[in-house]
Amino acid sequence: MLVTTTENVPGHAVRATLGQVFGVVVRSRGIGGNITASLRSIVGGEITEYTQLVEETRRQAIDRMIHNAVLMGANAVVMMRFDSGEIAQAMNEVIAYGTAVILDPVPE
Repeated sequence: MLVTTTENVPGHAVRATLGQVFGVVVRSRGIGGNITASLRSIVGGEITEYTQLVEETRRQAIDRMIHNAVLMGANAVVMMRFDSGEIAQAMNEVIAYGTAVILDPVPE
């Protein structure tokens, strides 16, 4: 499955636009991770506990988006974007979304 942030894919033409596709993940860090992150914030620098949480959450959101695109019969997702937010100051929400399409190679 090709996932791109661009509208067009060089060497390919969109045969069909299947519609919006997305993957949503809401995660929270456990109490131990929050305490460790709070202690690190006193000193400054990267909070690796939260960096890892966001990376894993984005990957899972992309995987869910791809799964939904496959169910629609797509072979690519174009114009992929992320959106994120906080829920109740304890959870991180990440949404990966884009347009599910069927791409065909353009003969040279």
